[in-house]
Amino acid sequence: MRAQDIAPLIDHTLLAPDATAADVRRLVAEAEQLGVWSVCVSPSLLPVEVPASLRVATVCGFPSGAHTAQVKAAEAAEAVRRGAHEVDMVIDLGALRDGDVAAVAAEIRAVRDACPAPVVLKVIIESAALADDEIVAACQAAERAGADFVKTSTGFHPAGGATVEAVALMAATVGGRLGVKASGGIRTAADARAMIEAGATRLGLSASAAVLQEETR
Repeated sequence: MRAQDIAPLIDHTLLAPDATAADVRRLVAEAEQLGVWSVCVSPSLLPVEVPASLRVATVCGFPSGAHTAQVKAAEAAEAVRRGAHEVDMVIDLGALRDGDVAAVAAEIRAVRDACPAPVVLKVIIESAALADDEIVAACQAAERAGADFVKTSTGFHPAGGATVEAVALMAATVGGRLGVKASGGIRTAADARAMIEAGATRLGLSASAAVLQEETR
């Protein structure tokens, strides 16, 4: 696997709470040079001017997921009005861990309705904080609610980020019907390759340049 094979799978990400407009301009310039799929920024930094080769992604209910479905839906709709092509939403982890999978599906559906296709909706489940059966339930809820991707992590949860095992379980659960985004703690080319081999079809990276440069050595 070469750098040019990995780059088109990357959401080049800047979600630091103190990121500035100048930081975003640097992110976009680097993304264009690297040939990645998109830039992913916080919704307050929208709109973002990008070349035709790049998409703009943002987050919703981030990073805790502890927002009402109505708030998440409104946030997603506003982000799309401000130019986002893709929205990565965080589920209500407490509801999932309480076994209320129907509530999780309902909030995903509310966001889906607020940003219908062709907007791409990715559902962040914080896989490192979940048992395997909860990961499966979250992925099934995302599929029922019309999401396009399931995503491992925000990168902010203390339980950790993406693991090969979680990516493989998520990929097996959605069976190619949804994409799988691995995100959180992917800092080397070996990490990126392992996630892709486990079934990831998208990568969320803040260290994109380092990963791709390592891959070309």
